[in-house]
Amino acid sequence: MNETSASEAHDWIGELAAFLRDEPTVSAVRIDPVARRVEIATIGTVDLDELQVRLTETIAAVEAQTAGRHASRPPPGFSLRERDGTTELSRDTCVTAERFWHWRELEWPAIMPEPTDGGPEWKELAWLAGICGVAGLGGYVVETFGPGLPWLAQGLYIVGITAGGWDAAKDAWPNLRTLKLDIHFLMLAVAAGAMAIGAWGEAVLLLFLFSASGAMEAFALDRTNREVSALLRSAPKKAVRLGPEGEEVEVDVDELRVGDTVRVKPGEAYAADGEVLAGRSASDESTLTGEAVPVEKNTGDGVFSGTLNLWGAVDYRVTRLPAESTLQKIIRLIRSAQKLRAPSQRFTDRFGPRYTYAVLGGSLVMFLGWWLWLGLPAFHNTPEVRSAFYRAMTLMVVASPCALVLSIPSAILAAIAWGARHGVLFRGGAAIEKLAEVTVVALDKTGTLTTGELSVVSYESFPPGRESEVMELAYALEAKSEHPLARAIVRDAKQRGIRAIELEGFRNIVGQGVRGEYAGAQALLGRRELLQSGPLAKWAEKLPPAPADLAEVWVVGRDVLGRVLLRDQIRGESKAVLAALKAMGIRTVMLTGDRRQAAEAVAREIGLDEVRAHLTPEQKVAAIEDLRRSAGGGRVAMIGDGVNDAPSLAAADVSVAMGARGSDAALEQAEVILMHDRIENFLSAERLSRRARTIIRQNLGISLGVVIVMVIATVAGVVPLAAGVAAHEGSTVVVCLNSLRLLFGRNR
Repeated sequence: MNETSASEAHDWIGELAAFLRDEPTVSAVRIDPVARRVEIATIGTVDLDELQVRLTETIAAVEAQTAGRHASRPPPGFSLRERDGTTELSRDTCVTAERFWHWRELEWPAIMPEPTDGGPEWKELAWLAGICGVAGLGGYVVETFGPGLPWLAQGLYIVGITAGGWDAAKDAWPNLRTLKLDIHFLMLAVAAGAMAIGAWGEAVLLLFLFSASGAMEAFALDRTNREVSALLRSAPKKAVRLGPEGEEVEVDVDELRVGDTVRVKPGEAYAADGEVLAGRSASDESTLTGEAVPVEKNTGDGVFSGTLNLWGAVDYRVTRLPAESTLQKIIRLIRSAQKLRAPSQRFTDRFGPRYTYAVLGGSLVMFLGWWLWLGLPAFHNTPEVRSAFYRAMTLMVVASPCALVLSIPSAILAAIAWGARHGVLFRGGAAIEKLAEVTVVALDKTGTLTTGELSVVSYESFPPGRESEVMELAYALEAKSEHPLARAIVRDAKQRGIRAIELEGFRNIVGQGVRGEYAGAQALLGRRELLQSGPLAKWAEKLPPAPADLAEVWVVGRDVLGRVLLRDQIRGESKAVLAALKAMGIRTVMLTGDRRQAAEAVAREIGLDEVRAHLTPEQKVAAIEDLRRSAGGGRVAMIGDGVNDAPSLAAADVSVAMGARGSDAALEQAEVILMHDRIENFLSAERLSRRARTIIRQNLGISLGVVIVMVIATVAGVVPLAAGVAAHEGSTVVVCLNSLRLLFGRNR
């Protein structure tokens, strides 16, 4: 770490230490600037609102100073821990004291300005490249067709060199101050060498092509980042909050709190995640899911920050703070993904600086060899013989690794941007690379292959004939519950127009069901075990079992006994997705905690290769380990959505979560997130990763191939500097354009 960056790192650690010194009730601070999470460890009673205010300035310093830097040593009296991008600074204390710490998460302060739509960097680079090209062409014309004006030609060349080398000099200068050499230094060195031997035209051509390829690279990165900018712009800044008397009050989005009622009118965006209280409408959720079809919204449906309300006025209750909304979660995921590098990209990062020194050293050796061993003139060019220095400059150009360094990150960033636009979020380049090597996909059943929303199939009474009474009791007993079974029964009862009856003494039976009183008699609803433990135990043994693919809930009332049969709906796309995976040579395995009969019934219907049922979360992890051993060198992906899937997601080579609305535990472990719970997006992710792998290999082949061919030709003395420059910069442009095919191509 250089002196400046070390000082800045110490400054932001010092800011955290100063905060701890001023707040004796806070023992430690844990921050993750990329995920924008901050937690504090406290002992005893604290004023969280006051701490939130005091923390704002500290976080401002952290955000300003931590970008791209690691923390330095902490001040005396403090301990520092770093893990997976999270920094924890704590007071030096005894180990036992940590047991009494109470960790609390605070809201990350909204202190950073939103990105503006100012002129992109590529436009500035394009202008510089254009000036360089025009000046260089003017100098060539004057030199060739205007004898007697060498000063004008040289002046135009100097203008071109200044414009073409401006950005390279800005990038190379900070590294030169720390005695580090990079590709920009190589280009400037070659241009200076060409000027030294009078090859002004070649110097301008080199810097024109280098600056033009830099503009192309910046343009490619700008296109990949445009999706994130669109998401940021879609986040509303104002909201209409309803007061106690129903009055409308316009407030900043940051002022909204969980439980507030917000009104959104047609054409406006939802300011926060919430639940519809009144009104009907439809939402355009394409910014989150890539799905262009509007989604209907009725009372009780969820709405999501940044999505557009299309036609009806809607009142909704805020269920998440704007800073923790689905939209902000997606933005944080994409930001962190762009910072996480793929394994092959990390290799080229380490390889680049060493290669630069190797090129400089090799060019020096070849210069001495051509001059001292082969007897070529050192610096003087003739029409018949190019000097040793001229050849060394050409070698330095053709061996520079510009295209090689860009070959992987350009493809990875383009793939991340395409995925964000089409409902697939990758948490870094490693996920893209690993997904292309998957040979086994393990899938959870409920919520992944099925919708997770039960629907009523039928009502039965024993003896038959009293099904309507079973319906009424089931509706009354489940009307106040939020269990998935209850939601299905209530929804079905409303659709059928079932009469609503009132119960007394309603209460839950933990783990079994619910009970109440109707017409002076007890009414029960719950699992079969509820009957087997009461006076009906012997008779319950004779009751028919539920069909293998159905769930059952039993209803008991005065002289009434019956059950409701329900089915978890299979996703309509599941069968086609599994067939496509099989065609790609990928084996599919269901890992579920459900009964084997129910799991096998679903597997037969949709075409799974293997079923492992009745598994606990620990057994799912063991199953993932077993699948990895039998994968034959391939990787294992796990697709899930619930808290119970989190351990197996962590154990898999590639973890895939269903929807950015899934459980936080599953999302925390996921490397790939399928938006809007669309299982078919996994196919898009798999195809995209394989296509990205192919394009990366093509880029590496192009960049290395051009280097090898041109180095051999340069050593043989058959390549002029201008041709070497064109080949080198041309390969860089080709690599960028090849990567952009991922952004504009179809990967579905």
